Amino acid sequence: FGITSDENFVITTTNRKEITEDNFSELVQDGVTLYLLQSVDQMLLLATKERIDFLPHYDTLVKSGMYEYYASEGQNPLPFALAELIDNSLSATSRNTGIRSIQIKLLFDDSQGKPAVAVIDNGSGMTSKQLNNWAVYRLSKFTRQGDFESDHSGYVRPLPVPRSLNSDISYFGVGGKQAVFFVGQSARMISKPASSQDVHELVLSKEDF
Repeated sequence: FGITSDENFVITTTNRKEITEDNFSELVQDGVTLYLLQSVDQMLLLATKERIDFLPHYDTLVKSGMYEYYASEGQNPLPFALAELIDNSLSATSRNTGIRSIQIKLLFDDSQGKPAVAVIDNGSGMTSKQLNNWAVYRLSKFTRQGDFESDHSGYVRPLPVPRSLNSDISYFGVGGKQAVFFVGQSARMISKPASSQDVHELVLSKEDF
């Protein structure tokens, strides 16, 4: 790597966790993306890409024929799909101490290449691992364990309040993806964790699949 003997450096995960002798076997696995940096909080000089590979959760097979949220006969399915798309925002902003902002924008210009639905919030943001796990079908957001770092870490279900929304819309971790591909052909998630300077982006494309 062209590092001189008197130069200091660190190796970190994409979540900026430094690799040490103690955590090496835990954090360094086949296929993991690592950063070689001068310091843990060093600015990235270029955008990096990380390929996501996963096997579908078994519920994808055993529950694939279940009645889905947008299949209500005789009802307009679009509101159900939009409700799924703001589920992440509801959870991400649930612990905000200041203003809680969630916006839904319909974009009909050429800035995205095609018309798009954009859901924007000022929530806690997702790490690269959490963004990775959002892409996994049928992985319950309340039961993710082991190597899976949930995008709903520390989430506490709110008490039921009449005429209000909480973040229990999508329980099995599949509704958001189904909503995306019901409305359009691709999804782009852009997220910056509140505790990090890094911006993470995930693209799911029906054409790429």
